[in-house]
This record gives sequence, C-alpha cells and structure tokens, in this order.
Amino acid sequence: MKYKRIFVIVMDSLGIGHAKDQNAFHQTGEISDLGANTFKHISEAKKLNIPTLESLGVADIDELNDVAIVKHPNSYSIKLNESSNGKDTMTGHWEMMGILTTKPFKTFTDTGFPQDLLDELSKKTGHKLIGNYASSGTVILNDLGEQSIKENALIIYTSSDSVLQLCGSEKYMGLNELYRCCEIARKLCMKPEWFVGRVIARPFVGEKVGEFKRTSNRHDYAVSPSGITAMDILKDNNLSVSCVGKINDIFNSVGVTETVHTISNQDGMDKTIEIAKSKNFKEGLCFVNLVEFDSEFGHRRNTLGYAKCIEEFDPRLKELISSINDDDLIMVTADHGNDPTWGGTDHTREKVPLLVYSKAINDGRCLGDVQSFGAIGSTILENFGLKKDKTMVGDPIEEILK
Repeated sequence: MKYKRIFVIVMDSLGIGHAKDQNAFHQTGEISDLGANTFKHISEAKKLNIPTLESLGVADIDELNDVAIVKHPNSYSIKLNESSNGKDTMTGHWEMMGILTTKPFKTFTDTGFPQDLLDELSKKTGHKLIGNYASSGTVILNDLGEQSIKENALIIYTSSDSVLQLCGSEKYMGLNELYRCCEIARKLCMKPEWFVGRVIARPFVGEKVGEFKRTSNRHDYAVSPSGITAMDILKDNNLSVSCVGKINDIFNSVGVTETVHTISNQDGMDKTIEIAKSKNFKEGLCFVNLVEFDSEFGHRRNTLGYAKCIEEFDPRLKELISSINDDDLIMVTADHGNDPTWGGTDHTREKVPLLVYSKAINDGRCLGDVQSFGAIGSTILENFGLKKDKTMVGDPIEEILK
C-alpha cells in the first residue's frame, strides 16, 4: 500500500455545478437544476477567505470569485460526475463506495405521505400525527411544536430527500418513545408503496414558539446498502472503517467497524483530528460527513451562512493536514449540490469537487473530470491491494497511487 490511512471528508452538498444532465432534474415544481452551482454562486455572493482549500487547487476545477489558481504540488484537484439516478445523500454516499443507484428513492415532497400510511402509523404508535408536508425542521417546530406538546402528537414531515421525519418533545414525549415510533415507521416504510430511504427521529426541546430547538439526539433509521461496498471489503480484510457523523446511519451500520456521533461540523472535525492523532487508528478508512453545510444553510437558502460555514471549515482542514502522517491521504469531496441561491429548497444535481492531499504527493495538479463518485472507493481499495466487487462502479484514479 502507498497510504496506510485514508480520510474522506464529505462537505455535505457543496457541489460545483456543470452536471451534463442537470436539465433532467428539477426542484419541487418545474424549476430546472440547469445552471445551479453551489460553490461558485456562494463565492459570487461573498468573497470567500479559504486559503487552505485554495492551496489544494479548488480554483482549478471551477471559477470561484476571488479564489486564486495556484500551484499545489502536494494535491490533486478533480471533478467527479455522478453516475447514479438521483441527487440525495444516500445515493451520493453509496456511489462513493461503489453502488450505482438506477431507480431513485421515493420522495413525498409535493404530496405528503398517503392517508393509509398515516392511519397505520397512528394506530401502531398510539399517537395522533400532525403536519405531513415538506418543511424545514425549524419552521415546522414553530408551526406545530405547541400542538405536539399539548396533544402528545407526533409531527410528521418530509423534505426533498427520501425521508420520513418524526418530531417529538424530549421532555414530554421522551426519547425512547420517539425512537420506538420511528422503529415502527421504519418497518412500515419497507413496503414498496411507502418505501423511503431513511426514517429520522427529530427530538426537540422548548415550551413555546421562539424557544423550540432540535437537539443532537437525532437518530436515522436507514435501509442497508443495496450492494457490496468498498467499506464491506475493507472490513472483511480486517482494516478499520471508522465513521464520523451520520455515515453510520447512511450505511445502516453495514461495513462499519467504529462510529463516532457528532453534533456539528466543528465537533466532526474535532473528532476527526482526534482520530488522526490516535495511535489506535493504524490502517484503513476514516469516513466523515459534515452535515451542517446542507442542513443548516443549503436547504434554508442561507447563502451568507453557507459562506461562513465554508470559511469556518477551512482552518479546521488545515489542522487535520497538520495532524496526519507522511503516509496518510486526505480526500475532500461532496455528495450532491444544494445551491442556496436557487429556487426551491431541494438538492441540486451537480458535479462535486475532489481535493486529494498527501505529503507523499509531489506532482500535484488538476486532473479534470472523472466519471463516477465511485472512483473514491475504487482508489481506496486499490491502495490496499484489494479488488472491488464486479457490481461496483468507479475506476481507481491511478495518479493518486503512483
């Protein structure tokens, strides 16, 4: 192997536009994704102070306002095209690890969930259901939080992702009861007509409008990956697959050897840097998701907040770079787009950046476009001398392994 430890950091939703099939994907309604470009449009709205990402060659792969094109001998800059049919979290992460999704996950963004599902879920949980529409979690809490507490009712809502979200008060309903209800929902939503990728428990605290806040005790109930992943192969060969943030939920614990819960991007980087400095993590993959880019700023169409989030990540990436060994590799990427300047609140179909850094790289440059997010998993496997399964997509990026 060339690298003993590989860190994959997912800047959730920080796409770079230009997907050839953007016109085939739409927001809720008829707004096309054609022209969406998360990173570029944020840079046009606010001058970004991102010296670390700049030094890795991010400006090579897109025209970012006031971000310079520089020489970067220790890093490769790449654009990844998505091969799967979708633009959601699970599809993007699964493809990174080799799974091609041809049938997109079912969404209920426009219609809400059907009445027969609501009736069955209410009967089995013993709770009234309120809401049942696509919404931001913070908005629906202000709309229905007081009613939820008064009536001991579950708030049910969805988004542009294939998700069913159940919301209840930690104080009045209790975490265990909310989790029990989500487990029931997960079983019901395995039926083809109601199938969703994730059921998410969304606990909250607060007594009245203006005080409600979601807590860090969120829990995702995902379906298992539809095929063999690079994570499975690493684990089967006694290599570490350490997951930080919601990676474990996205893969339903399959192919995972260790998982670390996080409450924010900053906490996620704290935990990742701890792993990098740890003597216990000797060989394998550390797979990290930083969800706040997407959940706090992309979906809420908060362009300036998104810009600040990128700027806050930049020095933490520098810390990680300073913490790794000479034979470690860092891969910084994204799973889809979520252009905060775009109409609607859905994800946007985009290419994603891939910035690859190691002290062992000495001929860094821009490598242009690569087909499939699966290049990430394939490159990791080849580094460890392992063969990908015949069902897996993506070819290794050989320059990284020379």
